[in-house]
Amino acid sequence: MSTISSAGIGSGLDVESIVTKLMAIEKQPLTALKTQASALDSKISAFGAITSQLSALNDSVTALTLPATWSSKTVSSSNTAAVSAGVSGTGALATSFSLQVLQLAQGQSVASNAVATGSGFGAGSLSLQLGTWAGTTPAFTAGSAAAVSVTVAQGDSMSTIAGKINAADAGVTATVIKDLSGERLLMRSTATGEASGFRVQTTDGAGATGPSLAALAFDNPSAGAGMAANPVQYGLNAKATINGVAITSASNTLADTVPGLTLTLSQVTTAPVEIAVKNDTGSQVSAVDAFVKAYNAMNEMFNAATKYDSTTKTGALLQGDATTTGLQTAMRTLIGAVSGGGALQRLSDLGISIAKDGAGDLAIDSTKLATALKDTVGVATFFTSANATSASATGFATRMKTFLDGAIGSAGILATKTTSLRGQKTSNGKDQDRLNDRLTTVEANMRKQYSTLDTKMSSLTALNAYITQQIAQWNKPAA
Repeated sequence: MSTISSAGIGSGLDVESIVTKLMAIEKQPLTALKTQASALDSKISAFGAITSQLSALNDSVTALTLPATWSSKTVSSSNTAAVSAGVSGTGALATSFSLQVLQLAQGQSVASNAVATGSGFGAGSLSLQLGTWAGTTPAFTAGSAAAVSVTVAQGDSMSTIAGKINAADAGVTATVIKDLSGERLLMRSTATGEASGFRVQTTDGAGATGPSLAALAFDNPSAGAGMAANPVQYGLNAKATINGVAITSASNTLADTVPGLTLTLSQVTTAPVEIAVKNDTGSQVSAVDAFVKAYNAMNEMFNAATKYDSTTKTGALLQGDATTTGLQTAMRTLIGAVSGGGALQRLSDLGISIAKDGAGDLAIDSTKLATALKDTVGVATFFTSANATSASATGFATRMKTFLDGAIGSAGILATKTTSLRGQKTSNGKDQDRLNDRLTTVEANMRKQYSTLDTKMSSLTALNAYITQQIAQWNKPAA
């Protein structure tokens, strides 16, 4: 016969309540470990956020260390339709000059006479050679590249021949145009300049029938035969003057004529175009502004993480943490340090100073910064100077980048701190596991003990009832 039993039912003893309350006391160390684990997680997350913020600050500081930041220029043209200008490197100097375009560079272009649409030519070959046409009676001087041969099959149409010319990659492109008179072959050099000219020599194959390939030749312009029967545009160099000095170029893009600039010629001009090159103070101010914003974001994060609330008498998560306060102190020391070894010695000389709000943020005096940037070389020296023997002569951005690289690097103070916290979290987890195992055993033993007590008390209760019954029987009066 089976029975259903529950601790405390037989004796009236509330075993479940007793065990639950006793286990709550036993679990207090586990609760403390869980609270500690939660705090460790919060600190790991906080140091991750600090690392991210310092990385953003490091990015802004890196921009200040780059010579290109301080050598950057802007260029303007008084007639962009005729001459557009752009900065193409770090070699541009702040200057101005006049440029007049006398002639634009162009490639050679020729056209054939019209033939009936779809006509097939006789077999043979075309020889395409790049070079220069010069003289009153144009004479051809071959360039250094070898002639390219194009084979024409019997019956090839004008379009087929154009396709073969384009596929030959000989520095010449071909196009077919159609009108009421039929088809014409247009050929032009792919590059501009006098040396981009070309000649076309033709050879008809033995026994070829149909129109001769001679109609596509351009070999003796003065004879007026082949494609020379039509107007010819010869290759020309661009011609211009810069401050009255004559220059020539095979291209309409002057990439090296003025160091650091690219000048693109689009129109012949009747008056000089004014080109002005200036220091790009706009991007330089933006670089400084980005640094100040990143520094302030970092400073505000440190302030929030380490503050103490006197009203509630509680500290923030990292209040009193040596790593955090040490980083903040080091950063503030760098902000006020002498740097660069030049006339500009402190950030305040550039108009960057600690704001008067008491929070430690930086503020920019835009007028003072603009004045300082008139001496771009001096500002660049302040930020970028590299001096291995004197800290005060080392550039501000150079020093700060070195510090930040060390702080956020794989072996830096933040990585070390995070590794330590994760180690503590691992140990905490092991402690919780051990304590959970012990609590399981304690609860099992406790339930066993109280179940035994419950059974014993139930037995005693039954015995007491029996004795009471017997005594009552004994005390009854005789009948």
